[in-house]
Amino acid sequence: MVYVENRLDAPVGNDAPDVDGWLAALSGRYTERELALLRRACEMAQRAHGGQLRASGEPYLHHVLAVADILVDLRLDSETIAAAILHDAVEDTAVTLEEIGQEFGSPIARMVDGVTKIELIHSFSGSGAQQAESLRKLLLAMAEDVRVVLIKLADRLHNMRTLKHLAPEKQRRIARETQEIYAPLANRLGIWQLKWELEDLAFRHLEPDTYRRLARSLYERRVEREQYIDDVIQQLSAALREAGIEAQVTGRPKHIYSIWRKMQRKGVGLDQLYDLRAVRILVNQVADCYHALGVVHTLWRYIPREFDDYIATPKENHYQSIHTAVIGLQGRTLEVQIRTHEMHRHAELGVAAHWVYKEGGARDSGFEQKIAWLRQLLEWKEESRDAGDFIDRFKSELFQDRVYVLTPQGDILDLPQGATPLDFAYAVHTEVGHRCRGARVDGRIVPLTCELKSGQQVEIMTTRHGAPSRDWLNPQLGYIKSSRARSKILAWFKQQDQEKHISDGKLVLERELRRLGAAALDMDRLVKELKYQEQRELLAAIGRGEVTTAQIAGAVHRLQPPAVRRGEPSRPLRGPREQKGGDIRIHGVGNLLTHIARCCKPVPGDSVIGYITLGRGVSIHRRDCSNILNLDNDKRSRLIEVEWRSSEPGESYQVEVNLRAVDRSGLLRDITTILAAEDVNVLSVNTDTDPKQGIATMKLTLSIHDTAQLSKVLNRIAQLPNVLEVWRQG
Repeated sequence: MVYVENRLDAPVGNDAPDVDGWLAALSGRYTERELALLRRACEMAQRAHGGQLRASGEPYLHHVLAVADILVDLRLDSETIAAAILHDAVEDTAVTLEEIGQEFGSPIARMVDGVTKIELIHSFSGSGAQQAESLRKLLLAMAEDVRVVLIKLADRLHNMRTLKHLAPEKQRRIARETQEIYAPLANRLGIWQLKWELEDLAFRHLEPDTYRRLARSLYERRVEREQYIDDVIQQLSAALREAGIEAQVTGRPKHIYSIWRKMQRKGVGLDQLYDLRAVRILVNQVADCYHALGVVHTLWRYIPREFDDYIATPKENHYQSIHTAVIGLQGRTLEVQIRTHEMHRHAELGVAAHWVYKEGGARDSGFEQKIAWLRQLLEWKEESRDAGDFIDRFKSELFQDRVYVLTPQGDILDLPQGATPLDFAYAVHTEVGHRCRGARVDGRIVPLTCELKSGQQVEIMTTRHGAPSRDWLNPQLGYIKSSRARSKILAWFKQQDQEKHISDGKLVLERELRRLGAAALDMDRLVKELKYQEQRELLAAIGRGEVTTAQIAGAVHRLQPPAVRRGEPSRPLRGPREQKGGDIRIHGVGNLLTHIARCCKPVPGDSVIGYITLGRGVSIHRRDCSNILNLDNDKRSRLIEVEWRSSEPGESYQVEVNLRAVDRSGLLRDITTILAAEDVNVLSVNTDTDPKQGIATMKLTLSIHDTAQLSKVLNRIAQLPNVLEVWRQG
């Protein structure tokens, strides 16, 4: 692929650029007053850059005029063109920002200052996609006027066009930076005219062999492809005229990098791509787009799954067009894009189109929306384990600007607007935040409440042994802005109350295990089930509220699962009735007469053990049954290992549940409503009320299916008003 050099891109040795000729070529685009402004900018640039040469040997003024020329092609206003001519003056010459402000006004001075700040951080070298994304955000955040970014993109484009004059290693570094930062930035801003060329030039230097091979293949078939496109244009134009649609049909230029990316993504060769042969239809109205689509699909058979309607659903950068692929003339695949002239202008110029409207006096109604989108500064992809920190980032990305500041090493940190050095310290590392005692911003010592601004460099001063202050949590004092810093400080103070949390957690756990009838549960197994390393750690988490009673109940149920059915199926026991076999499997022997113990009434899901009685077979008890725990040593030899078989649907078991509550009208009704909703049958209810204390004690006999259902019922009853506690009797 061969690029056509811009008017000022060709090397001219040490010859001075023809400024008068360049200005004369702009006479049809700008007023006399605007041309006078540009002439003054050229004169200042000539004085400032006099004698400076680029690596190519050409005068430096060629570069700044070439950058301005690119922006002229984007149809930007005269202020932006003047700022582009002066964009390197403050950075590379003795000209000051104050001089530019006095001569050209504050808007131009602010744009030059913005480009200069971007250059100051340009020693940063990206080390991956995340760092590249951070720099793209910084570029946008530092540009209160988005035209600053457009100037920087034009500057990078001209540097890429003349990259061959630099050393190979530097060529690859700049090309990689262009591919990772500047081309995606142009895409985000919707300026496809710059995006495609930046991508192709970067690809040319990063993958020179692949680039040359693709370029050669495209060039060899160029004559045949151009003839084919001409035939398609003639047939399609005639069909559109016949349908009464006023349209402009053109061939669509292909870009080598996009072709290569599509080959990689689809895993196909050059011949298998649908859109090597492509045309574009430009119409006047949105309705004409869909009318033209109907003509295309009538003329040729369309290819399923190769249709995209970006008019109904625009891309994030507000790109709108209809894309379809068809089997065209000679049975060859053909891509067709359909859009209005206005959509095409936005597709090529992106946010720069705003100044096209501005020149004509009309207001671009979508510009404010695009800038609002820019202020979201791209999607935030980093996940946060802390919910408060995530919400803070989410809200900040949607509703307010971010602040992008630099570490002494040149890394970029993203903080909410209004962030302080203390927020910065906690963003670097929790321990840096805890031990923070002061900060330098751009080399000056500042208070910890100082609000940071984008582009500043921050250095944190720490003490060897430090701890956060409770004053940092006071919002009136303004020490911190981010939820991350607040959560880390709170976590530190919580850690200091560890012993109290452990004590509280022990009480909560004991009460919950008693309520579930699992007081004898193996604690080591429970700690592992809840994913903690040791018992004290679990108790502290319960005391802090990080582990809920519902999580405890779930873990208890998982530690007492019904055994997998083995052997021949048999019906489980109902209540205390004795049955041969039942749903109990006795280890090492065949079926024996079994019955459910009346003292603890185990149900499927409970950890159980058998006791060989005298003449009544095997009595099945819960392992934490008091009768089993208090069994005399001489009788322990009669204990036998048993386990549940899987119960069949519909089988139920009796369980006794105790409840204490402050007596009130409708209490029993509320309890029975819950039980009915959970499909639990109430076999009996005994209620005793202490009139002096107003405390009601209930004993309910329930018919339940397993411990999971029991746990759910107990949790729901415990949430009723006035209920003090509810637990399974055992």
